[in-house]
Amino acid sequence: MRLAAAVFALAAPAALAAPVTKAVASLVPTKDSNVTGSVSLTKVTGGVRVAGRVAGLTPGLHGFHIHEYGDCTSPDGSAAGSHFNPSGAPHAGPGAGMRHAGDLGNVEANAEGVASIDYVDALASLEGEASILGRGVIVHVGPDDFKTQPTGNAGGRLACGVIGVAKAE
Repeated sequence: MRLAAAVFALAAPAALAAPVTKAVASLVPTKDSNVTGSVSLTKVTGGVRVAGRVAGLTPGLHGFHIHEYGDCTSPDGSAAGSHFNPSGAPHAGPGAGMRHAGDLGNVEANAEGVASIDYVDALASLEGEASILGRGVIVHVGPDDFKTQPTGNAGGRLACGVIGVAKAE
């Protein structure tokens, strides 16, 4: 009986932990880049609200993806691995019926090199086997073409951020 009580006591705090409803990624530049920013990811009806700001970009479209690892230690961002794809789906745009969970599409930088982000992604999740927590957010040099497999041909990586649990509001 003591063993059962001890096991319950150890498991109880984890079982009582509140579900994660908000996460954040602070984007840091890769080598030879000046791109920075932050992205918040908040659980909402219909998915996860992705909101943020990225600065230091060239004007135009830039691929914006969640990658499989929250590892931004390599100078070129390659330690973040490939797009996060727990279902084994083909690469596609955010509106496609089947796509990588990490295919967030493109962000568009204005003439000052700043991209504002604010939309709800239906595939992103902050819980379960397909959770994006602890994974990497990458901003790419060029636009995602939504068809080239498996990456969208968005080019090199300008910034990387690790998705971490944030204080719920």
